[in-house]
Amino acid sequence: MRTQAVKDFINEYEAWFWYSGGDKRDTVSDELLVETVLNYGNMKMVKQLFQIMGIKNVADIFFREINQSERKKHNYNELTLNYFTLLFNQYAH
Repeated sequence: MRTQAVKDFINEYEAWFWYSGGDKRDTVSDELLVETVLNYGNMKMVKQLFQIMGIKNVADIFFREINQSERKKHNYNELTLNYFTLLFNQYAH
């Protein structure tokens, strides 16, 4: 179940989820939310995401997605993949 804080976060940054029009923004999955914020967001967005979802939960989603398949792994740009792999290995385990 989606928390109000996550819904508010998605609504605050609705421009990042333009492909999920108005009433469909609630259908943005946690996996897509994490991928979008880590790939394209700024540090303010990343910090907010960590506060709302918890760094451990974000790390779990990140690692589950990149370990699922090579295609999923390549949804993250190379620098993002490297940076957050190092960060999560240091602070989320």
